[in-house]
Amino acid sequence: MSRIGKLPVILPAGVTVEVAADNTVSVKGPLGTLSQKVDSDITVTVGTTTTKEGAEVAAVIVTRPTNQPRHRSMHGLYRALINNMVIGVSKGYEIKQELVGVGFKAEMKGNVLEMSLGYSHDTYLRLPAEVTATAVTEKKGAPIVTLKSCDKQLIGQVAAKLRSLRKPEPYKGKGIKFVGEVVRRKAGKSANAK
Repeated sequence: MSRIGKLPVILPAGVTVEVAADNTVSVKGPLGTLSQKVDSDITVTVGTTTTKEGAEVAAVIVTRPTNQPRHRSMHGLYRALINNMVIGVSKGYEIKQELVGVGFKAEMKGNVLEMSLGYSHDTYLRLPAEVTATAVTEKKGAPIVTLKSCDKQLIGQVAAKLRSLRKPEPYKGKGIKFVGEVVRRKAGKSANAK
């Protein structure tokens, strides 16, 4: 991870980064504000760097005090977390999930996702304020739930929780899966088995 840690995080237009006295990094952009507490051994500075074209751009530089394995791993970790925050407040993150199954439905009501997942009752998932969702059902297609947020960690956690409500099973492929995810299928009982 130390090779990743050495790379500067280039700040796009409209994104500002502040480092507090207690080593908390705050990233502010058009889509929101995120903050992350950084270990006291790791130094985070906001400065400028030169691109390959020779232009001066604003960047966040993360440095470590020694070459210990602990410092090297934290160096790459915090650089990656700051980079994820910068991408989140400038572009945002989006995860699409598909509800595969007969009679599966999804509908947004306020910040609650109401779903029919083949159980005897409806399933409800309250979303955090930072995550927005839309549920679209196309004709003769599986309902698709799209999650959007500026916080990569939070949106991943919500997507994992949504998938855990009905994991895709290997025989018919029914369940909640990510769009583009390939579910390994198993052959069922063969009719001519002896």
